[in-house]
Amino acid sequence: MSANDDHSHETPIKTPKQLIIVVVLAFVVPIALAILLAKFATSGRNYDKDSPAMSAEEVAKRIKPVADVSVGPVAGGTVALRTGEAVAATGKPDGKKVYESTCMACHAAGVANAPKFGDKKAWAPHLARGADELHQSALKGKGAMPPKGGNLTLSEADLKAAVDYMLSVVK
Repeated sequence: MSANDDHSHETPIKTPKQLIIVVVLAFVVPIALAILLAKFATSGRNYDKDSPAMSAEEVAKRIKPVADVSVGPVAGGTVALRTGEAVAATGKPDGKKVYESTCMACHAAGVANAPKFGDKKAWAPHLARGADELHQSALKGKGAMPPKGGNLTLSEADLKAAVDYMLSVVK
């Protein structure tokens, strides 16, 4: 076997024309595949306007808001917007519902040193500061607790009701 018979180091591309064809195909084929895949993925069912899925009721179900907002009276006779879940049947904020929907996430387990709900010993230093200061801490945030406990949709009345609810259990 001579040195000229060893073809193990040769490439299948032997001419510049072949090189150009390979480079062009390396760009064109993936782009074409991506376009075909996109067409396939977006070619789902096309409903006509007479389809039951396009009725006003069905469309309304699909685009229904996640939450409702109610307008109701708060202390002082003013009107404020707040989420409907935090308002009791009396129109006043329901501290227990606010606690369960927002505050419980941290205060039930004591996350980031939050005083646990119902733990008189943990709440003692906070009680010493007074309810008004606790209301402000809940409103503006303190330490690891973000303003309004992270739920910026809560009104001041909702926050006060939640703080008062938590304090009522440890007094």
